[in-house]
Amino acid sequence: MPYLYVRIAGDADPALAERIATDLLAITSSVLGKREAVTSISVDFVPASMWFIGGSRVADEEPATFYLNIKITEGTNTKDQKAAYVGKVFAAMQASIGPLAAASYIVIDDVRADAWGFEGQTQEQRYIAAKAL
Repeated sequence: MPYLYVRIAGDADPALAERIATDLLAITSSVLGKREAVTSISVDFVPASMWFIGGSRVADEEPATFYLNIKITEGTNTKDQKAAYVGKVFAAMQASIGPLAAASYIVIDDVRADAWGFEGQTQEQRYIAAKAL
C-alpha cells in the first residue's frame, strides 16, 4: 500500500508524468513486492528556475533532477530490497528525463503499521484481521 510522491524539475508534461508513474508502479511492484491496485502515485512538476542544487538554479545547469518520496509499511522490505529499489528508480528516471544531477533524491519512509492505512483501516488493523482468519 505505498504512496509515492514525485517532483520533477521542469515544465508540466502529462505524457512524461504518465510514463514515470507507469515505470514507478512496475518497479515498486517487482522490487518491493507492493500491490499495484493500492499503490498511489502523485507526479508534480516544479519550474527548474525554482529548484536549486548547491546554490545554483537547476535551470542554469545541464543535468535534470527529481525527488521521490515513497511511504511503505515499516518492516515489510529488507535493506537489500530498498537498495535495489533506489538503484532501479534512479536508472528509470534517468532514462525518462535524461542525465541526472547527483543530488536527485529517493527517500523511502518506513511508516509504522499503526500510523497509516487506507479505506478507513490502518495497516496494523489489516494485519490483525488477517491473522484472525
